[in-house]
Amino acid sequence: MRIEQLEFIAAVTQHGSLRRASEHLHISQPALSEAIAKLERELGVPLLDRRRSGARISAEGRDLLRNMIEVLEAVDRLKSAAGDRTAAARMLRIGTVNAGTSSLLLPALRRFQAARPGATVEIRNLQQSEIETSLAEGGLDVGLVNLLSGDDTPPGLEGTPVRHGHPVVVMPTGHELASRAEVTVDELRAEPFVGMRAGYVMHRFAHRIFGSALPRDWHSTDGAEMGKTMVAEGFGLTVLPDYSVTDDLLTRTGLITSRPIADDRTAVTMVVLQRRESRPTRAVQDLVATLTDPHDRPRLAS
Repeated sequence: MRIEQLEFIAAVTQHGSLRRASEHLHISQPALSEAIAKLERELGVPLLDRRRSGARISAEGRDLLRNMIEVLEAVDRLKSAAGDRTAAARMLRIGTVNAGTSSLLLPALRRFQAARPGATVEIRNLQQSEIETSLAEGGLDVGLVNLLSGDDTPPGLEGTPVRHGHPVVVMPTGHELASRAEVTVDELRAEPFVGMRAGYVMHRFAHRIFGSALPRDWHSTDGAEMGKTMVAEGFGLTVLPDYSVTDDLLTRTGLITSRPIADDRTAVTMVVLQRRESRPTRAVQDLVATLTDPHDRPRLAS
């Protein structure tokens, strides 16, 4: 068994296919496939599920992936202890829905990097189902997702709440509804609406409050960041978690504002997801601790 064989498996998991992994590693796909096949023969288990459409990590491979990563991290620590300054810190892979990127994740990452100089991160803006799948398959270390009242944490994953809030109506600061203390669903329905695409929690919430009577003018977009930008540009109003709006740059500069939804008591929570059966690395533990630090949380409406 060679260390690079473990790195090859980790690369296939991270990049989703042999082809993309071989491009990232700058080796030929046949050479990569043969190296992994030798490791499979040595361990006596199939590490990849090879299909005509491509290869991805197998169930057996997922079960062993955490052990492989621990070996690679131990090698990195050994190199660092021996003074090998060329040993790069392992990249921390984070999947996030847009609602948590600017108001929560980026400030937390600044504090994380201040405490761990040289740490590198890869941030992927994904839909919630993509985050859950990548976590289960070992392609992500942590994920940030929103859960509505009554939602369950997916099987095999565990969640740590980092923000609690409520959905709010987001509008341009100069909009006539900004003079109201709260906005009714009927008032919101009468306005052009910027909705999240299917697969986002706020898409599900919007359909819940509107029922079968949807706004006549309905724009769709991927994620909260573009949604807020479209609101600021006058395309319409949207609904988002209040913690996605409270400390946002567009709010601080006075381009957008938000109001509660009348007679709605829905709770929405941002949760850090991790694999339930894996032992998190120190870097992951530090990031989760930074995200959940109560001293760095903005005040939210209760």
